[in-house]
Amino acid sequence: MSRIKIDLPAGFRFFATIPLRITDMNYGNHVGNDAVLSLLHEARMQFLQHHGFTELDCGGTGLIMLDAGIEFKKELFYGDQIKVGVAAANLSGRGFDLYYRVDKIDNGVTDTAVKAKTGMLCFDYSRKKLVPVPDSVQVTLFPDPACRPY
Repeated sequence: MSRIKIDLPAGFRFFATIPLRITDMNYGNHVGNDAVLSLLHEARMQFLQHHGFTELDCGGTGLIMLDAGIEFKKELFYGDQIKVGVAAANLSGRGFDLYYRVDKIDNGVTDTAVKAKTGMLCFDYSRKKLVPVPDSVQVTLFPDPACRPY
C-alpha cells in the first residue's frame, strides 16, 4: 500500500503553540484525524494573522483549500502542548502550499508528531473564481525573490 510522504521545507519561521483540548480526542483517547485538520486550520489562521492577512482577505482576495495531506508520526493526547511550524512554499500563479510540522513538547523535548501540507488557492468569493496571488502576498510570504516565479 502506498503511503503519503511529506517532505518538509528546511526552515520554519513561524510557530503557533496550541494546547490540545478534550474535544480534539477520539474514541481511541488520542487526537482524531479530523481534529488534526482543525488544528492545522488554527495554526494557518495564526500564521496569516501574523502576516497581516486572513483567509477572507489575503492581500485583497480570499483563500480556498485545494488539497490536504497528513502524515501521522506519533500519537497526541489530551493536555499535550503542541508547537505547529507553518511555512509557505511552491508559489504558482494562483496559489501556494503551506507546510506544517506539528511537534509535541514534553519536558523540554520536542518530537515531531505530524507532518502536513495544504494547497491554497487565491479565490474571489464574490465572483466564485480563482485569481492570481496578489503581489503583497508574494512579497510577504516569499521574501526571497528567487522563490517567486514572476
